[in-house]
Amino acid sequence: MASVEDLSALTAAKHLADLLADIAGAAARSVILHGSLAAGGFRPGRSDIDVLAVIDGGLADAQVEALTRVVRRANVGTAAGVDLHVVTPEAVGVPARAVPVELYIGRHDVSAVGFEVERRVTADPDLLADLSMARTDGRALKGAPPREVIAPVPVDWVVDRGRHWLTTWRSLADDAENAAFMVLTACRIWRFAVENVHCSKAQAAEWAIGRDPSLTVVRQVVQQDERGPASRVAEQGMVDLLDTVLYETARAR
Repeated sequence: MASVEDLSALTAAKHLADLLADIAGAAARSVILHGSLAAGGFRPGRSDIDVLAVIDGGLADAQVEALTRVVRRANVGTAAGVDLHVVTPEAVGVPARAVPVELYIGRHDVSAVGFEVERRVTADPDLLADLSMARTDGRALKGAPPREVIAPVPVDWVVDRGRHWLTTWRSLADDAENAAFMVLTACRIWRFAVENVHCSKAQAAEWAIGRDPSLTVVRQVVQQDERGPASRVAEQGMVDLLDTVLYETARAR
């Protein structure tokens, strides 16, 4: 049963989808809720409302401006913000390693990043994981179901992109501000590579601890996530985790 906090964010997501569909009109093929609010693991005050909008023909300038205003002013309930990607059916209807994005709007209420707007991104390789999750666990708030508009995403493409970030983070193991994100996301990449299962960060961490209890950095991050930061994440522990996940993901391919 959904919690009160989840229902508050879900109500906000549905209202946002209604406004988006009104702005796009008949061109709105599908508005898909994905991420933790759709698949489970939503954390009030920390998780975003993740939305993928599939729009025929893209967006006119006036529609982009209207959508930007809507996202900026939206009541997001207990969510921490909004992560909205607008794509065309052609962009997601055929598998591609880097996906063209008509519009991205990111509203990050609890982050220094603040508010982002990017238009006509030629190729976004990081959208692959979102598309895979949206197709698997997404929920259509408007229009066609996810599997009707999103083509299957090859598992090895998602894993390859995950390995790109694991390698990048290997040189950023001393980044205390983003340590928890890197640890938990590494666990998600690991489980997906081994079992082809998308899951929440908390579920991925539990899985990783069970698979290799020696990786104490995962347990440390989980405890900090539950109780609040108590100490700096151990840099060597981060390196050990990333090396393990790089090895395991290479073996799983």
